[in-house]
Amino acid sequence: MVRRYFALAGQADKEPYLALFADDAVVEDEGRTHRGIDEIRAWRSGTPLVSYEITDVEQTPAGTVVTATISGDFPGSPFAGLRFRFEEYDDTRIRRLRIAPGAGAGRPLRRGPGRWLPWPA
Repeated sequence: MVRRYFALAGQADKEPYLALFADDAVVEDEGRTHRGIDEIRAWRSGTPLVSYEITDVEQTPAGTVVTATISGDFPGSPFAGLRFRFEEYDDTRIRRLRIAPGAGAGRPLRRGPGRWLPWPA
């Protein structure tokens, strides 16, 4: 399910992406909570199309945490260290997803050999 999320999240056609969520799913992003598929649809329609470069995957007691760098047409792109915490999901639907910056997230990046690297401090 987590792999499908990232495969579909960067696509222009939002319907397959939205089909990943349960009707009563909850998504938290940028300090806002979106409850149910209608609110998730409205949230997603207001977000720019981005690409994802997964930099870490961790299994925790609270769920699967994926850290990624996102790139797209938005101020601050690329943004490193965004964490996607899949707290409730199974093979068919996502029920709870929290999206928030991790520690040290958002540092300016430069293009390195095959990946984005932080600028030296």
